[in-house]
Amino acid sequence: MTPSPIRPLAGLVLLLSIALAAISGCASTPAAAPAPDKPPAAPAAAPTPIADFAPALRCMDTLLLDYGARDVSVMVEGLADPAQRNVDGAKDLLIAVVSDMTQRSRAIRLIASGKDWGNTASYMAQATSRDSVAVVPQYALRGSVSAPDPSGTASVDLTLLSTHDMSVVAGVATRASIVRSGGGAEIRKFGIGYGVSSTDRGQALRSLVDVAAIELFGRLARVPYWTCLGTTAANAPVAAEIQDWYDAMAAHPAEIIRYFQSQLRLRRAYEGPIDGAVNPQLKEAVARYRELLGLSREPKLSLDFFRAYLGADHRQLETRIAAAAAPKATAGSEAPPLALQIVAGDDARRFARGEAVRLTIRPSRDAHVYCFLQDEDRRISRFFPNRFQRDSRVQASDGLQLPGKMRFEILMNSRGVPETVACFATEHDMLAQLPADVNGGDFAALPVTTLDQLRDAFAKAAGGPLAQQSFALRPR
Repeated sequence: MTPSPIRPLAGLVLLLSIALAAISGCASTPAAAPAPDKPPAAPAAAPTPIADFAPALRCMDTLLLDYGARDVSVMVEGLADPAQRNVDGAKDLLIAVVSDMTQRSRAIRLIASGKDWGNTASYMAQATSRDSVAVVPQYALRGSVSAPDPSGTASVDLTLLSTHDMSVVAGVATRASIVRSGGGAEIRKFGIGYGVSSTDRGQALRSLVDVAAIELFGRLARVPYWTCLGTTAANAPVAAEIQDWYDAMAAHPAEIIRYFQSQLRLRRAYEGPIDGAVNPQLKEAVARYRELLGLSREPKLSLDFFRAYLGADHRQLETRIAAAAAPKATAGSEAPPLALQIVAGDDARRFARGEAVRLTIRPSRDAHVYCFLQDEDRRISRFFPNRFQRDSRVQASDGLQLPGKMRFEILMNSRGVPETVACFATEHDMLAQLPADVNGGDFAALPVTTLDQLRDAFAKAAGGPLAQQSFALRPR
């Protein structure tokens, strides 16, 4: 786990002042009656030291990477001010903060929108006439910002909505406020004061958005974001949030099962499906991982396991996890060669301009599959796995239908220029091990320019069996 970049403040430092009374007068002058005692002056409180949230944003980047968060797409409209004051650049500021928070993980992609993000969604859905892969973001972010006023107070409210049905995403909202404290200003979270500038309003607003973004996306990804703000599960508000997360998932058993299937897959402790159903592989993986965390060795998805998992240093456990999860080789157990097949519906090879393309990808044995498109402009982007199906594992018996029920389309481009679909299959989930130029967001153009660069990256990361197959999309 990344060390906490912001340490909790011990409290306000009290400055004691001592008043010295000067006594003057002549000896022959009668003494005046003593003045009544004045109450002692209240000690002045020193302003809370100004916090630097840049390390906290880097910490969040590491958490998103370590917990496998990826392919989160969010439309952001202008952030309104309830008091109708202009908050110039608030949306751009939020986009800049999230960019700083995802430099390595590339987990979150923000898309600027106007006041009516529904129009933006419709516009993007109509991209079918221009792009080979058309897709709408998963979430829309709405919020309000009140800029720091002369008294120094300000606030940010952020809420996520699902673009699928316009509903609020439960438990994913944040409110952060700047309040006056002593001689300065601070943001309070988890009972801790984080100092902000009381004179530089732009910097104060940036700090406010830093904290709000860390909390909002930490809750969405369910990563222990509080460690980046300098506290632990021993903090009562943090413990309550962990309990809330657990209760919300446990109320829907398939959700908590799917969460741990995904996480234990990431830790190389589990290689079964991510389907929300209990299976013998998952039971064994949970029991072994609980033991590694110092808990009882039993297949139990309990609160103490969830709490220990969020507090664990998983990087230090990597060696022990690999040893515990490594399969024991047996005589005659050598797996058959790994191969991959791609076919189009009706075994089509040529497509009319704008025609929808349906593909079936089938590995020769159960494997993890990754598919990319090199479009008519030679741009390369990953379209599987994606935000709609994060699990890359494909069973040989079932194969993979693309796009299937996923909410995107593959279309022959309107210019009639040939394109290529390239898929790779590996024994283990490789996406997190790929270099940054290959491990970008779904449906986003990658810096690589050739499919050979993709293959080289997969071959280096896999360190074992690798299958590749390509399918040419040709106009008719």
